[in-house]
Amino acid sequence: MPFRSIVGHTRLVTLLARACARETLPPSLLLAGPVGVGKRRTALAIAEALNCLNPSSHGFGEAGPRGSAVPASARGAAAPLERDACGECAACRRIARGVHPDVVLVEPGDNGSIKIEAVRDLIERAAYRPFEGRRRVVILDEADAMTVDAQSALLKTLEEPPSASVFIMVSSLADTLLSTVRSRCPPLRFAALAPAEVAEALARDHGYAEAEARAAAADADGSIGRALAARSLEVTAARTIAQRLLEHAARVTDPARRLDAAKDVTPKKATPAQERAHLTVCLRVLASLLRDLGILASRGDTSMLANVDLEADLSRLATAFDGERITRAFAAVDRALGALERNASPKVVADWLVLQL
Repeated sequence: MPFRSIVGHTRLVTLLARACARETLPPSLLLAGPVGVGKRRTALAIAEALNCLNPSSHGFGEAGPRGSAVPASARGAAAPLERDACGECAACRRIARGVHPDVVLVEPGDNGSIKIEAVRDLIERAAYRPFEGRRRVVILDEADAMTVDAQSALLKTLEEPPSASVFIMVSSLADTLLSTVRSRCPPLRFAALAPAEVAEALARDHGYAEAEARAAAADADGSIGRALAARSLEVTAARTIAQRLLEHAARVTDPARRLDAAKDVTPKKATPAQERAHLTVCLRVLASLLRDLGILASRGDTSMLANVDLEADLSRLATAFDGERITRAFAAVDRALGALERNASPKVVADWLVLQL
């Protein structure tokens, strides 16, 4: 996974590639940001760039080895990647498979924490020179899962790191780390991805069809990880139902006929838990569509649309949803999600919601 395979985060990736090329990478780093936006992948890309046997440089708009695609979200960026892994040599392949002796990945155990024993082991390994690579890279994924004792044990190593080792902490809850740990690790803050970037990653790396990728991205809140976790809940179908619900609300005012639309929102022959899960996804997608309607109704920047492939359909709907109605509907969706969290009946929530749109 070379730098060029990372979707989004162009500025951070360019900065890291330059630091690897000029040997100015700090001995410890903290990659902080939301869950599922590419922090761990970036940490592994650093390990590859440092240990690749055939490193190269690429502009974001150039093709990689054997014509591999460069992320569309990064095309047009002027700054080149001063150093990038080839992704094909023995070292790159072993890092990608997690079997390189000089790339140590530490994750939470079965109990959800990283204990002091695991940290002591990696400290001992980091004290020796790399076995075969240029640099030893220690990656602590979900670093916030370290116990207080484990973090304390790591302090001296972070203060005086071995010359041939790099420590990379990955965390979506960086503020929960000890302040003494954070002060020793320069932070790189990752932002949520744009919906188009999430859709690109889903289609390129996870086999999503285009429509499926766009639907999942609209509901993912900028996180590839969240989109993947929700795949089994048929987000594409949920978006179709949510769109039909808005179209029905736009043309029907009779309450009794409005309630007919609620039947589509909860699946037939499903358990209460399945009904709740399905309705939750529909509501999150509905909130995304309402947000896009707000952008279109106010004639805002259409590049901010989460459901860009539905722009024409939503533009037609926007004539029936003014700003006040959209705000009211958005608030109703938020209340409905809260009611589901409190175990309200999905059917009751669906009936109430369609009357509020």
